[in-house]
Amino acid sequence: MLKRNLNPNMQRTFTIFLLVLSLKLSAQVPSLSSSEIFQNIKKLNVLGSVLYIAAHPDDENTLMLSYLSKDQLVRTGYLSLTRGDGGQNLIGAEQGYNIGVIRTQELLGARKIDGAQQFFSRAYDFGFSKTREETLTFWDKDKILGDVVWMIRKFRPDVIITRFPPDPRAGHGHHQTSAYLAEEGFALAADPKSYPDQLKFVKPWQAKRLVWNSYTPNFTNDTPTEEKSSYISIEIGGYNSILGKSYTEIAAESRSQHKSQGFGSSPQRGKRTDYFLHKVGQKAEKGLFDGVDISWKRIKGSEKTQALISQTIKSFSVSNPSASIPDLLKVHAELLRLDSANMYMKAKKEEVQDLILQCAGLWFETNPDDYSAVAGDKTSIRVSITKRSNFPVKLLSMRYTGIASDTTLNLNLDPNNLYTYPINTTLPADLKISQPYWLEKPLDKGIFQIDNQQDIGFPENRPGTKTMFRFEIGGQTFTVSRPWIYKFADPAEGEIYRPFEIRPAITATITEPVYIFPTMEPKNVTMLVQAQRQNVKGSIRPQLAAGWKSVPESAEFQFTNKYQQQYFTFAITPPTGNQEVTLKAIATVEGKTFDKSIKTIAYHHIPSQTIFPTAEARLAKVDVKVTAKNIGYIAGAGDDVPTALRQMDCQVTMLNEAGLSKDLAGYDAIVVGVRAYNTEGYLANYQEKLMDYVKNGGTMIVQYTIPGQKVKQIGPFNIELGRDRITEEDAEMRPLIPESPLLNYPNKITEKDFQGWIQERGLYFASNWDKKNYQALFSGNDKGESPKEGSVLYAQYGKGHYIYTGLSFFRELPAGVTGAYRLFANMISVGKK
Repeated sequence: MLKRNLNPNMQRTFTIFLLVLSLKLSAQVPSLSSSEIFQNIKKLNVLGSVLYIAAHPDDENTLMLSYLSKDQLVRTGYLSLTRGDGGQNLIGAEQGYNIGVIRTQELLGARKIDGAQQFFSRAYDFGFSKTREETLTFWDKDKILGDVVWMIRKFRPDVIITRFPPDPRAGHGHHQTSAYLAEEGFALAADPKSYPDQLKFVKPWQAKRLVWNSYTPNFTNDTPTEEKSSYISIEIGGYNSILGKSYTEIAAESRSQHKSQGFGSSPQRGKRTDYFLHKVGQKAEKGLFDGVDISWKRIKGSEKTQALISQTIKSFSVSNPSASIPDLLKVHAELLRLDSANMYMKAKKEEVQDLILQCAGLWFETNPDDYSAVAGDKTSIRVSITKRSNFPVKLLSMRYTGIASDTTLNLNLDPNNLYTYPINTTLPADLKISQPYWLEKPLDKGIFQIDNQQDIGFPENRPGTKTMFRFEIGGQTFTVSRPWIYKFADPAEGEIYRPFEIRPAITATITEPVYIFPTMEPKNVTMLVQAQRQNVKGSIRPQLAAGWKSVPESAEFQFTNKYQQQYFTFAITPPTGNQEVTLKAIATVEGKTFDKSIKTIAYHHIPSQTIFPTAEARLAKVDVKVTAKNIGYIAGAGDDVPTALRQMDCQVTMLNEAGLSKDLAGYDAIVVGVRAYNTEGYLANYQEKLMDYVKNGGTMIVQYTIPGQKVKQIGPFNIELGRDRITEEDAEMRPLIPESPLLNYPNKITEKDFQGWIQERGLYFASNWDKKNYQALFSGNDKGESPKEGSVLYAQYGKGHYIYTGLSFFRELPAGVTGAYRLFANMISVGKK
């Protein structure tokens, strides 16, 4: 079975200039309150670590992470094998690794709240999988297991926790695989013969134990006897009086960052007990850290360090944190004396340095005068520093991207005085564009191609533009790096921060991901060319496969201003015969070619993210006929099906509540978007009207809905929705009623129309229905499973036609799957025969 990954370039790639939609970020290192500073000082006395491992964003137990980080005060990490690229999106139309970019930032937002660190492997989320065996056919086991080993060796946890068991009890094949690889990695990480190339950067590491975290003991008749007697329970729902929140409250706030999945949570205050089943390593009897010394006793010669930290905790003043700086300086000096190669020494030195800066009230950042620039260009920045305490601090020097040596200042900072330095600098010509590092190369089946071993695990790019600050505090020197970050004031939202981007000099974005050619008639392909610097002159042309023609063949552009843009339209004519090809937009400037488009993803809850997909679109010369022309579309959780309908020369009207209040009789068909019956409460007020529209001769197609819809009945007759799905996108789809008009008019549907589908056949099929009135059109199943017939249900109701489908048209149509176009054309045309 070959899974074809969804290419995000096959989705809408308009440049989105929605600065105000970016998250209202604080400065990249926020100032801490006195209670947060005190919490972190207490953490200095704890030297334990835990690595939590699961498969996706949202798999993590945010309550457990909060408890570990903020109650047990141990260094806590979450390794999500994937970035959630294959999931659904409840806030927009992004799919594939576009939604992975969103979920990466959602996880980082969650970690800022619960206090854990975030890591990833190279695994791509290719969609729902039912077995571990299927998952490992797409993920190169050796590589992803190597990533797990790498993160264990790099993070060096005392305890590893998995969210799932390594067997079918976990459900999703990715879940099973995450636990399986964690258990395998537990032993291999300690073996110097395993993945020896990693040992250039890390050392072998043996964790004490690995346990499976469950809300309940999860025992069944099939549970092994040794498992039933091998668990401990821990109360993790406590209250932190220093922070003024319970861990359940912190966890709910953290989990609510998963907005693209609709996981907003209310805190469940009160007690909460979790269970931890022993899997490998030394069995725990009472607590996770049985047999692990998480105090300073694990570091030879650290007695004085521990005493100094204890004194700092005892003498801390909530009203005057800077009074703790002398004690913290002593702690820092002692850490410099201890073994610098020790993992904990590096972590604790960073923690102490940050605490000294926080207690001193230091705030400093570098803000470019624009949110993007081109490598090699001049740019203006403003460096700002202030010290909001009376403790003496000297700014020794600064060094920023674009200069090779420090700028010496030797400036004694006055209390609460803002120092600003406007600077003009030239960016290095070899700076890479701000493409997320895991997207720099095409996917290799189910793996992101990442060449640099040391990049693996990082949640996002390490900053390419930064300023190094050297401070002298109490006779000790501290060097601190801060990335450049753009900020501006919005009249409604206030101060907003946005990541600083390095862009190519010119971008060209094709405005549609797919162009369908049902005849030999040419179609207009539009490209949006945008200058990313001033004074850019060049040409743009479509790069076509043999036999395809463009008029004109190329076009000239000349831009004076940065961000100036212009649309260019090319009439593309297909060759005879059906075929599918890729069109690329190629821009040429001063003899250099550029082939990147630009897409900015902007939502309130995450920093704006700009990516640079290859500037391409899919062209398909295909025999597809449509007799329905006027389509009404009710948007749901977000998809690009309306764009696909327009490619079939349909006129599409988006129907919101106001649109549904009007006469619907003029529509040849009304299509309901994915999960609209779950997300749009107003549909309950118009369901009767929609059924009357069908009864009077209209055609209605409802795309997949999950159980829990906001109407009593989504169709004219009873349909019960389930969770059946077919995850194998090449599974055989067997027609049950070959003579059905949906399979014959205006396009004859054959086995060929189910070739080339991506990710899956469909999901959330009907589980039960009125078999007197609905016809099930297809039977299909994954290997080894019973046939499922709820993927497409068709009913005649009055003079009209009603269709429920769980087939994944929301994925297939934007990806240019031609058979999906032909089948969907039949669905909307069934009433126009």
